[in-house]
Amino acid sequence: MAAITAEQVKQLRDRTGAGMMECKAALAEANGNMEEAVTLLRKRGLAQAAKRAGRATAQGLIGSYIHMGGRIGVLIEVNCETDFVARTEAFQNLVKELAMHVAASDPRWVRREDVTPEAVEKEKSIYRAQMEGSGKPAPVLDKIIEGKLNSFYSQFVLLEQPSIRDPNVTVSQLVAETSAKTGENITVSRFTRYRVGEGVD
Repeated sequence: MAAITAEQVKQLRDRTGAGMMECKAALAEANGNMEEAVTLLRKRGLAQAAKRAGRATAQGLIGSYIHMGGRIGVLIEVNCETDFVARTEAFQNLVKELAMHVAASDPRWVRREDVTPEAVEKEKSIYRAQMEGSGKPAPVLDKIIEGKLNSFYSQFVLLEQPSIRDPNVTVSQLVAETSAKTGENITVSRFTRYRVGEGVD
């Protein structure tokens, strides 16, 4: 097994924000493979974040971002459990990144549960119409529709969108990583995105 150097541990810490011993253990488990170690730490962070998910989040910040010479603006509320964590650099960076993400990716909803039943039905009817006359059996069509719906969610639901910084990571994974760094449950409550001239005929 390859010896793990202090430089590798530092590099992994810089990338993930995990503790020194966690980084060392992940690198040892991944035989020194940096990408594999990052994946291991992400999975552990997500697992820890899932355990924290039920805890109340009444503190946090409202972040803002103005883009393109004032033509797009975003307000977003991100919550955590304590005021102490709300003041940390890791949390503030997450809020900034999420505000920029909303400006760039134009999501419509925060989470899948927020999507209205009408919007889901409308999408399903479009997919059914597209496949009319395909001759595929109903169970196969249902599977295809489910796949298309998942793709719809990843396009329009904030937490399911790929991050603008790293398309291999979803926004919910970014939130979970910051949750792992801070040790608190973090939730995105709401956002508003303004675009100059939007809604004007």
